[in-house]
Amino acid sequence: MNIKGEPALVGKHCGSNIYTIDKETVAFYQSALGDEHPLHERYAPPLLHHSECYEFVGDWYLANLFGNLHGQQDWSMFAPIPIGSRVRTRSTIIDRYSRRGRDWVVNETDLMSDEPGEEGKLLVRGRTFQSFLPPKDDQEVGGFVVDEKSAAKKPTRPPFPTTEGPDLGSVEKVIDDRRCWMFSGPAKNYHTDREEAKKLGFPTIVVQGMMSTCFISQVMQDHFGMGWLAGGRMSVKLTNVLWVDETVTAHARVRDETPEGTETRVHCDVWVEKTDGTRVTLGDASAIKDSD
Repeated sequence: MNIKGEPALVGKHCGSNIYTIDKETVAFYQSALGDEHPLHERYAPPLLHHSECYEFVGDWYLANLFGNLHGQQDWSMFAPIPIGSRVRTRSTIIDRYSRRGRDWVVNETDLMSDEPGEEGKLLVRGRTFQSFLPPKDDQEVGGFVVDEKSAAKKPTRPPFPTTEGPDLGSVEKVIDDRRCWMFSGPAKNYHTDREEAKKLGFPTIVVQGMMSTCFISQVMQDHFGMGWLAGGRMSVKLTNVLWVDETVTAHARVRDETPEGTETRVHCDVWVEKTDGTRVTLGDASAIKDSD
């Protein structure tokens, strides 16, 4: 389905930016996410630019923003991001399709080195799957597109995780207004401001889906260290809405191990759940096992 005059076409280059990875930006991320790690003295958290794709929403978002939702997120880490280095981003539409009454657009955003002699070296790649409702003329008037009650009535998913491997540890996070603002601000939007959320069909602040992926990244980095920064992968579905003032815990559990050249890749089931057990994010992640 292609809305008349809609510019979001597969293959479209959406934009590019250049950044210097400074200690202040890393410190801000650490404060926003509560993510401290010794490697951050030398390297940035791999998802430091978690929302770079949203710098170019005018080039890949569809016209009707009412009720749009982030449905899936993939991450691939190819090399660590040195603090003090210069990086370049590149955003591209790589897919578009219709499913279950929503129009989906997939944006791929690369983070690459812009250092002399390493220009174009791929550091991190993110794929963002965003869903949109039909134009507002085709929708019923009034009410919320989703609220706490309707979110709780979503169909029951199969049991997850099914693996009985060892747990890698977990992190618990309280999602308050400050954390939402630091992660998704400073502008007012439905991820930072209650009134803006209501304008788009939500009863209160919708916590940005990227935040859950950052919590999973923290769990994986805490366990695998450099094996996550250089070789980490994640593919997760955003399965339920996370609201401001809720508490979540991010988990990882080993499923199996496979050889990868001379290294070993550890595959994990990963998920983020609320205190009542509702899963807001679930999928798989893997990293290179420390050989020491």
